[in-house]
Amino acid sequence: MKQKLILIFSLLIIFQGFSQESKQSFSLQEAIDFALTNNRTAKNAARDIEAAKQQKWETTSTGLPQISADIAYQNWLKQQVSLIPAEFFGGNPGEFQDVIFSPKQNVNATATVTQKIFDGSYLVGLQSAKVYLQISKNAKEKTDLEVRKAVIEAYGNVLLAEESVNILQRNVETLEKNLFETNKIYENGLEEQESVEQLQITLSGVTSNLKNVTRLKELAYQMLNITLGLEINHPTTLTDNLEALTAQNIVLGLLEADETIENTIDYRIAENDKRSKELLLKLEKSKALPTLNTFVNGGYSAFSNDFNFTNKEQKWFGSSLLGVNLNVPIFSSLGRSAATQRARINLEKAKDDLVETQQRIQLQIASAKSDYQFAIEDYQNKKQNLNLAERIETKNQTKFFEGIGSSFELRQAQTQLYSAQQEFLQAMLDVINKKAALETVLNTIN
Repeated sequence: MKQKLILIFSLLIIFQGFSQESKQSFSLQEAIDFALTNNRTAKNAARDIEAAKQQKWETTSTGLPQISADIAYQNWLKQQVSLIPAEFFGGNPGEFQDVIFSPKQNVNATATVTQKIFDGSYLVGLQSAKVYLQISKNAKEKTDLEVRKAVIEAYGNVLLAEESVNILQRNVETLEKNLFETNKIYENGLEEQESVEQLQITLSGVTSNLKNVTRLKELAYQMLNITLGLEINHPTTLTDNLEALTAQNIVLGLLEADETIENTIDYRIAENDKRSKELLLKLEKSKALPTLNTFVNGGYSAFSNDFNFTNKEQKWFGSSLLGVNLNVPIFSSLGRSAATQRARINLEKAKDDLVETQQRIQLQIASAKSDYQFAIEDYQNKKQNLNLAERIETKNQTKFFEGIGSSFELRQAQTQLYSAQQEFLQAMLDVINKKAALETVLNTIN
């Protein structure tokens, strides 16, 4: 019994230690850094780079010497017979003698070395492999930007939900206190029943919102965990708060940031696409060029009517061959010409896409800067409105309990306050998200 208790106690300690170790807390920057390593989409983008590196070497290796070996064993279950004129053996003219030229069994072992000397498609393939690697790197950079933006939005949504829950809980406590006091006044005949009912309606609506936001908070944490690359119900805590984070994200200098289109990732992706189309055109043209390959091989053969090839006395016959192969394309019934024209058309399309991408990025930057500037201005405006709404609500609450204000005026002031609270929270979140959107478009990560 004592040993069982010790075992159970030890397991509890281990489990508790594991549970504490599994809990993770993040600042916003820590969350971004964690996601760039553990987000599943980011990890797959990194794997694509490694795959592109391997493909680059795979393409390169086709132009290097290739060595192959071949071993063949043959056993004639029924040997092939050949006929030769019988007169070779002193027979009558016109008659034939059946003979068997080879022993029943034979073994051939051959090694061959091949080498490309000239192949236009191979040279284009080497260039294409480099471009493909760069495309994968650009895709990884684009993915990291999107993951960073997604983490910021998910992190902000959690903070918004947390703040909303806290504010609504305080509102419920205040309303419950007001309802209790008003009900007492009504019971003493100093207040109308309508005043109690007005507060009950307000309390019911705020309580319902609190329950809804509490559920949304759980969903916001789950979305953040997925974005970070954690299990959906992983225990996660955040160390930043919404208002401080908003203050950090008000960077007016970002509105004057350099708008060099060529530095943006979308432009580089479009430029790489144009480059790949240029190489595809070169590839189609190279197919009209001759190819030159060479090879050399060497091998040994052995023959016997019985399987005695492992004996030292077995005689082996060596052979070797050097060869050069020149392949000259002459006529393809205009197939190569059609493929070349198709590649040229795709190149022209890629050029137009590059111009359109450049103009689209210019518009996106201008729009993102405008949105960010509005978010800052709206935040400052909503902050002032919240202060005014709090003063109005406090004044109306005082007037109501002093008997010089109506319950309708109090409810109107409370509703205005609650709306101002949510608008202020949303304005803070907008500042954070709009800054992230502008940085993503500019490819400027601070």
